[in-house]
Amino acid sequence: MSEEKNELPFTEILQMLQGEESLNVAHLYRLSDMEQADRDAFMALWRQLQAPRRRMIVQHLADIMEENFEVEFGPIFTHCLADEDDQVRVAALEGLWDSTDTRLVSRILHLLSEDDSEAVQVAAARALAHFVLMIEWGQLPPRHKPDIVTALLAGWDRPDAPIALKRAALEAVAAADHPRVSELIRDAYGSRRLELQVSAIYAMGLTADPAWIATINEELESPYDEIRAEAARAAGNIGRSDTVERLRQMVDDPEPEVQFAVIEALAQIGSDEASEILNEILEDEEAAHLHEAVEEAMAEMSFFQMSDFTLLDFDGDDDDDEDDDM
Repeated sequence: MSEEKNELPFTEILQMLQGEESLNVAHLYRLSDMEQADRDAFMALWRQLQAPRRRMIVQHLADIMEENFEVEFGPIFTHCLADEDDQVRVAALEGLWDSTDTRLVSRILHLLSEDDSEAVQVAAARALAHFVLMIEWGQLPPRHKPDIVTALLAGWDRPDAPIALKRAALEAVAAADHPRVSELIRDAYGSRRLELQVSAIYAMGLTADPAWIATINEELESPYDEIRAEAARAAGNIGRSDTVERLRQMVDDPEPEVQFAVIEALAQIGSDEASEILNEILEDEEAAHLHEAVEEAMAEMSFFQMSDFTLLDFDGDDDDDEDDDM
């Protein structure tokens, strides 16, 4: 945050928020990690803003969160989960996509099962995906898992569930160690809906189960760009080196999305052969449009290799004292 934004009086920020002119997005950083007095003033103003203005602000904040991990708009997003406008609730859920605050779980579950807006239900399912991953990785207490998994499975099972909700529920629950995950993946993969098939392949990768490798390898040959890209990502998530040679052939795929997915997958696999392919891309002047993606992928790969990356075991006793109410 620049000195100019630090020095801007908070009263001026509030005036800017309630104005009708376009927002200066740079000034929204001032809403990060607010002190209590500023937060109280912001919340008082928030109730006076019209829905279109609230939508604009919270969507900008969600976009900032996606690009900048140093900002903290959590209290704003949490407050907006109860907003009367469904688009504001959706944006708030999008802003909480990487939250590990387990106090939010019950509220998100309520939005998934009870909200009148289909878009909010879908966003709630997506927001739960990160909690599932963190639980499976031992970063969050397992006591939250049954309620989350049950709600996601219920979302999938609903007779009237729209495709978007079924996709979000499947993609969120896929990382869970639950006997029904394979069943859901098979059902989605066997459907006639391309969107569900894409989600099924995404879910295969999240399971990290080598049993899906044969299917993933087949889909690397798919005539559909979305399928090839998702299959490449799934191959990377599972991390088997026997997919590297096929991924090498896909570096020249005519679809850029597939090329970027292949680069990401090779970096995740991280074998000597995968690293060699990435270096070959960097040396290829005709692949200049891929160089930035390769450099970023290799930097991430090196970080994990050099840091001897291991996930910490969660000490469940720490969470027992946590207040589950906001």
